[in-house]
Amino acid sequence: MAMFEDYCIITQEDLEDLKESISTQDLPSAINTIKDYLKKQDLVELNIGVTGESGSGKSTFVNAFRGLGDEEEGSAETGPVETTMEPEVYLHPKYKNVKVWDLPGIGTPNFKADEYLELVQFERFDFFVIIASDRFRECHTQLAKEIKRMGKKFYFVRSKIDSTITAEKRKKNFDQKKMLNTLREDCKNGLRKIGIEDPVVFLICSFELGKYDLNQLQERMEKELPQHKRRVLMLALPNITLEINEKKKKALEANIGNIALLSALVATVPLPGLSAAVDFVIVKKEIETYYSTFGLDDPSLQKLCERSGKSLEDLKSHMKSPLRFGINPASIVLMVAASLAVAEDVVEYVVSLIPIIGSVVAGGMSYVTVSIMLKGALNDIAEDARNLLMASLASEV
Repeated sequence: MAMFEDYCIITQEDLEDLKESISTQDLPSAINTIKDYLKKQDLVELNIGVTGESGSGKSTFVNAFRGLGDEEEGSAETGPVETTMEPEVYLHPKYKNVKVWDLPGIGTPNFKADEYLELVQFERFDFFVIIASDRFRECHTQLAKEIKRMGKKFYFVRSKIDSTITAEKRKKNFDQKKMLNTLREDCKNGLRKIGIEDPVVFLICSFELGKYDLNQLQERMEKELPQHKRRVLMLALPNITLEINEKKKKALEANIGNIALLSALVATVPLPGLSAAVDFVIVKKEIETYYSTFGLDDPSLQKLCERSGKSLEDLKSHMKSPLRFGINPASIVLMVAASLAVAEDVVEYVVSLIPIIGSVVAGGMSYVTVSIMLKGALNDIAEDARNLLMASLASEV
């Protein structure tokens, strides 16, 4: 399937090819073709390399970035000594096209950046996260310079901020904001002294990933990624800050017009029952994506319960959307309104038989209907996610 540099990955060429394909098929085959087509949208890969010295918190960051704790199923092995001897890939639990790589530690006496990058096959990565739990040293800058020379992006992350804050709190007149700014500048100055011009350093605590510089790191990553991969990054990030919640909504909203265009295309094919059946498939898949992306599925809510100390019933009491009890055929049918779907299908079939004008009318009806349904569902689900996040953050204060 063709792709272009945008959040949207459906092209006009794709649509024309799809229309030609389904116009010769019966109803079940045409619906299956649409389902397969929608699945292809999820094939854009994002590969993230996480590196740093032994014990710097690489593996914990790999887990946190994927929304997992260190002891959960599928998590990267962590420990006080180096546990990663070869590059190990960890798939995102919800987006298998997002691969976070735990790379071997750097900083050995014979470390050579060029040989290291060749060993880990640097060309497969979209960007690197270079982690240090204390000061950045020459091995970090060697690696950064080699990554830059090879045309890739990298980000300096100072980890274990929680431990630093705990130590600093013992001092009189402790000011956390001032302390964090001082630490950030100290890291930058250290990097300048060992050869990095205009360094940017992000302060991160993997155990409380939503705090400190996560939003700034996400913004920098998003800005520097090719546009067709930005959407992948946004959907994969754990929904742990209000800023990320809003950006997820915008990323999903940007694709509604393209999904509605797909519905409009199908509506121009004069096959009885096709338009309503496909609209149901489209709407159901998109709503399931919204639910999963915002972490409203039960497994995600259970993790939120563990972090916030609230019960599942308590959290769900903050959800107000019609879909708060889950995604199932009955809830989708209620949203679509069965009578409207039937009426739409009959009218579309009749007008689609009228040359040119009929196709425009049929397509326009489907476009508007699907757009309205998806925007309404997205608004409701994003609002539920925001309410849940605010409730969980309030419990942490």
